[in-house]
Amino acid sequence: MDVGAVVWFTGLPCSGKTTLAQAVARHLVNVGRRTQVLDGDELRASISRDLGFSKEDRDAHVARATSLASSVAVNGDIAIVALVSPYAEARHRARLHVQGLGAEFIEIFVDAEPTVLASRDRKHLYQRAIAGEIPHFTGISDPYEIPHSPDLTLRTDQQSIEDGIATIWSVLQKRRIVGGGTSVRGVAG
Repeated sequence: MDVGAVVWFTGLPCSGKTTLAQAVARHLVNVGRRTQVLDGDELRASISRDLGFSKEDRDAHVARATSLASSVAVNGDIAIVALVSPYAEARHRARLHVQGLGAEFIEIFVDAEPTVLASRDRKHLYQRAIAGEIPHFTGISDPYEIPHSPDLTLRTDQQSIEDGIATIWSVLQKRRIVGGGTSVRGVAG
C-alpha cells in the first residue's frame, strides 16, 4: 500500500500556495497517485462557511481541513492542503494528528516579499486591508506566525514554479511518498 500523506502549504495570501498545490497534484496524478487538493478559499465556501476570521474561527478552519486531509491520507492517498493557517500551534496540532494516524505530514512554507504579494493580488485585498476596509487580514491587521522549522521553505519571488515543484518532488521521494524512479521533469503537466 502507498504511504498516505498530507502536504500542507502555508503562507500569506497570494504567496503561491494554491498554484503550487495544483501543480504538484497534477504531477502526482500523472504518476498514478490518488490526490485531493483542499484549498482554503474553497473550504471557506463549503465546510467553513459558518466561520469568521477570529483566532478561534481560524483554528477551527484548520481543524476541519485537518480532518478532511486525514481521511484522505489514512487511505494511502495524498491530501494537498493550501491554507494560510496563520497560527503555529494549529499547524502543529495538524501535524500531530496526521502523524498519529500513521501518515506523513509535510509542511511547506510558501514565502515572498510583501511587495510581490501585493502585486499578485488581483482582488486588491492587500490594498483594501491597508485602507482598513478588511478587518482581520492576515499579514496586515492579523498576525501570521512564520514556521520555525518547516519541512521546506519556497521563495516564490526568487524561484520558478517549475523549480519549486522539483524541490517538492525531491522531498516526496525522500519520504517515499513517490517512487525514486519518478521524475517531475519527465511528467507532463
